[in-house]
Amino acid sequence: MLRVVVCLLLGLIAVRAAPQQLTTPIPILRAAQDADISGGYSFSYETGNDIAREEVGEVRNPGTPDEVQVVRGAYRYKDPEGNDVVVTYQADENGFVAQGAHFPVAPPIPQAILEALARNAAEEASLSEAERAEVETGRYVIH
Repeated sequence: MLRVVVCLLLGLIAVRAAPQQLTTPIPILRAAQDADISGGYSFSYETGNDIAREEVGEVRNPGTPDEVQVVRGAYRYKDPEGNDVVVTYQADENGFVAQGAHFPVAPPIPQAILEALARNAAEEASLSEAERAEVETGRYVIH
C-alpha cells in the first residue's frame, strides 16, 4: 500500500513540475461575414500576427443541372524569415487551383525532349489506321 501511495505522490509531483505553457492571445483585428439565401457567402478576417484571409462563394447556374458552387479567395501570412506569403485560390467545376509567388516552378522541358516528342508525333501521324490500332495495343511493334 505504501508503494502505491509513493508512486501516486511521485506522479503528482512530476505532473505539477511540468512547465506550464502560457500563450498570449492573438487579437482579431477585423472580421466580417455575410451569407445570402441563394447560397452565396463571403467572409474575411485579419489577426494581430499578420494573418489574413478572405473568401467569396457563389452558386453558378442555380436550379439547373449545371449548378455549381464557385469559391474564390486568398490568404496571407508571414514566413519564418518575415516575408509575406500570399496565396490566391479558386474552386469550381474544374477543380481547385491555388497560385502564389512562393510555389515551386517546374524547370523548362529540355530541347532534346521537345524534339523527341515532335518526332514521335510526326511518326504517329504517318501511320495508317491499321498500324495505329496495332501500336495502341501496347505490344512492341516494328515497322
